Amino acid sequence: MKHFTNLAKRIGSRLLPVSVRVVSICVLGICSIAMTPVAHASGNGFIPSVASSAPPSGAANLCAQYNWACAGKRSVSMSSQQELKVVEQVNRRVNRSTREVTDQSQYKTTERWALPTARGGDCEDFALLKKRDLIHAGVDPSKLLIATVLDTRRVPHAVLVYRSSNGDLVLDNLTNRIKPWTATRYLFLRMQDPKRPGRWVGVYGHS
Repeated sequence: MKHFTNLAKRIGSRLLPVSVRVVSICVLGICSIAMTPVAHASGNGFIPSVASSAPPSGAANLCAQYNWACAGKRSVSMSSQQELKVVEQVNRRVNRSTREVTDQSQYKTTERWALPTARGGDCEDFALLKKRDLIHAGVDPSKLLIATVLDTRRVPHAVLVYRSSNGDLVLDNLTNRIKPWTATRYLFLRMQDPKRPGRWVGVYGHS
């Protein structure tokens, strides 16, 4: 975890150009929860993909561990408004009911991607639980993409991206407020490939 933190500090000191170095960063971190009202996106725009990328080391076996985590598109009957309402409800419920616990505390390792246990989970565990529950609720899995970022303090972090018809929205355990990715002030590094979620793409975008 130390080398991730040092790298995050170097990246956070300036905005970097797109490069293989950037898209190869594996981001994880300790996440805290702050409860604020849900907000609807008012703009549009999608996170740009730069190049294919290896998955974060903790997600290397994600598809084998949870086949739904890499599921492709399926037909759904919800309208966009209904779907967004479900997204808001699941985001709020998971943030409220899941406690923050680090991988080191729970598994004695610096990085492990898994659904939260009865003790809780860290940021990527929150994202996985939201993705699973949204798929079970009928949301198209191809619209639900886990992304790794540097947060506003340039600390490694993971979020769930909901690909709405108007642009990418971010579900974050740091807030109940669902924001367009451009409003997060995060530095986006890599994300599940929207065309094939079993693969990952390097991205570079900030707001």
